[in-house]
Amino acid sequence: MWLRRNPPCLRGGGSQADRTLVKRLAMRRTVFVFPRAALAAAQAGASNRVAAAQRRSVIKDAERAGLHRDGARWLDDATVGVLAALAGGREATASELRSELPVLDASIDYGVGKSWGGKVPFAPRVMTVLSASGQVLRASNNGSWRISRPNWVRTASWLGEEIEPRSESEGLRDLVEMWLRAFGPGTEADIKWWLGTTIKAVRAALTELAAVEVDLDGRVGYLLPDDVDPAPTAEPWGALLPSLDPTTMGWCEREWYLGPYKQQLFDTSGNAGPTAWWDGRIVGTWWQSDDGAVRLHMLEDAGKEASAFLAAEAARLEEWLGGVRVLPRFPSPLAKALAAG
Repeated sequence: MWLRRNPPCLRGGGSQADRTLVKRLAMRRTVFVFPRAALAAAQAGASNRVAAAQRRSVIKDAERAGLHRDGARWLDDATVGVLAALAGGREATASELRSELPVLDASIDYGVGKSWGGKVPFAPRVMTVLSASGQVLRASNNGSWRISRPNWVRTASWLGEEIEPRSESEGLRDLVEMWLRAFGPGTEADIKWWLGTTIKAVRAALTELAAVEVDLDGRVGYLLPDDVDPAPTAEPWGALLPSLDPTTMGWCEREWYLGPYKQQLFDTSGNAGPTAWWDGRIVGTWWQSDDGAVRLHMLEDAGKEASAFLAAEAARLEEWLGGVRVLPRFPSPLAKALAAG
């Protein structure tokens, strides 16, 4: 489906880059990686809605900070300046654009009176609006795959074309279909949460797709009409998944695979930390010690086969990382406690 990672094909601006995957700000104001074929649906069904909300927020804060009495005009001027600076296929960081464009050289006080408060530059927030609206996107990355330091580029310059415009209802329908293909069966609440939209919009999409109702332990779930055959029995399987992995974050009603571990594995904002899976359920977590070793912590006794498999996965992951520590942006409360103790 969609992975929150920095695939190698997105690095570099040369002619050899495939550019078949694109990082986009979309559902729930989260950055995803989409196949190019899904960009139009993501833009219409999610990104445009995020862009409108972010635009209102930036305008309000710009006026509050005294950047301009007319925040909309200030943001429009900033947009014109950024797009002009990126003309001709140029790539630039938000810091570079800020240093070149006086309209972007502004900050706002954030977290006044808090230990973590301070001045926050406006340039990244302008780029957020432009990105969500489809005018720019993240191009090559100034760093390794572990670090997010994107160069920004005009969308048409990077892709060779603008994102195809579609209606919001068309985009939502296509996104719901993709979700059902990857995560179905699921409930209306699952789909509403995933897309960051309304129940009304979800129901309209399900109706258009002729989705079929199925029983999920007493709750109504949905499948696509060509996907109702019983699933074949799967052999037991295991995996160590990273923070914010789409599988862990795939559903809103998670009890059937999360069990009683929400407080340990999700932070207060709903972000999932690293997880250990066995046979379709979360049974533990993992983290890295200061020397880069991958440590496994089981939350329940999943049996000898599960323990042996997950221990082997931890060793394999440790070897692949080669001592490099990958610090999750949203570590779970349990992972933080384990790493600290």
